Amino acid sequence: MYIKKILIIIVLLGAVGMGAFAWYVYNTAFSGNTAFNNKEAHVYIPTNGTIDDVVAELEPILRDTETFVTIANQKQYTSNIKPGHFIITKGMTNNDIVNTLRSRNIPINVKFNNQERLEDLAGHISNQIEADSVSLLNAMRDQQFLKEVGLNEATALSLYIPNTYEFYWNSSAETFRDRMKTEYERFWNESRTEKAKKINLSKEQVMALASIVQKETAKVDERPRVAGVYINRLKVGMLLQADPTVIYALKRESGDYNQIIKRVLYKDLELDSPYNTYKYAGVPPGPITMPDISSIDAVLNPEKHDYYYFVADVTNFGYHKFAKSLSQHNVNKAEYVRWVNSQGLNR
Repeated sequence: MYIKKILIIIVLLGAVGMGAFAWYVYNTAFSGNTAFNNKEAHVYIPTNGTIDDVVAELEPILRDTETFVTIANQKQYTSNIKPGHFIITKGMTNNDIVNTLRSRNIPINVKFNNQERLEDLAGHISNQIEADSVSLLNAMRDQQFLKEVGLNEATALSLYIPNTYEFYWNSSAETFRDRMKTEYERFWNESRTEKAKKINLSKEQVMALASIVQKETAKVDERPRVAGVYINRLKVGMLLQADPTVIYALKRESGDYNQIIKRVLYKDLELDSPYNTYKYAGVPPGPITMPDISSIDAVLNPEKHDYYYFVADVTNFGYHKFAKSLSQHNVNKAEYVRWVNSQGLNR
């Protein structure tokens, strides 16, 4: 009888122990361990990250990091940490979280628009993917790479077509650059290449001219007309005389690309720079900014007209008044100058 009681007690203690163990396992692996109220949280694990890096990233969104580490060790995640961007949803268990971090690297949308320099682009992209701005800039400027794609430092910006692209967050600088090469080659399809030939411009010249159109007007519907003006000037051997190129030349000369120049002065037109289209004929050596696709296609599909001049329309801000003759243009220009003087814009 005494032995029977002991056996019963042992069985009961074993049951309690097993229950406690089962509760511990459930609580550690299969109980929700998130501590945020939103539907999801985004986690970024760096390349060559350690478990300490992972915990530091997860700490703000978990109720208990110790139980997470326990499961991570049991599932051998700590010895095989994957870099990338991961999405943790509300109520996930430690088991779910480890499985997510092991195999569900989610791409992100990388966006960029009209950057004036590779330095600006590198800084902008480094805020969106893991690669830092220095490695990005070095990759973009790599002489061997530029030679392979037929570009140089002046035209290198042409490679990057403003748009939204899908990348893994942990993409390297070279991965980003090489993907942009692929997108550039895809953009310059047979149709666009043929259109460039018809207007007697190389791809790089199209990009440079499109960058001027980009700076001249923010109105997408006006860009083909502005492009038509420049194409007309090129056909008859006129100087492009584009104010944005002078502004770019001034910035380049001073090294201060953040300065704001609202008015080009006559003395500025004497600046000796290959980007000064008042002084040097033809298209500048390279783009003065990244042109939108709309500006590029405007150059490739210019409006056919007889306009050779244009100036800002002070009665319809954002648009321009176009003229076929210099005398007509001077009338339009006088109206614009009067308005500028009334605004006190000295620079």
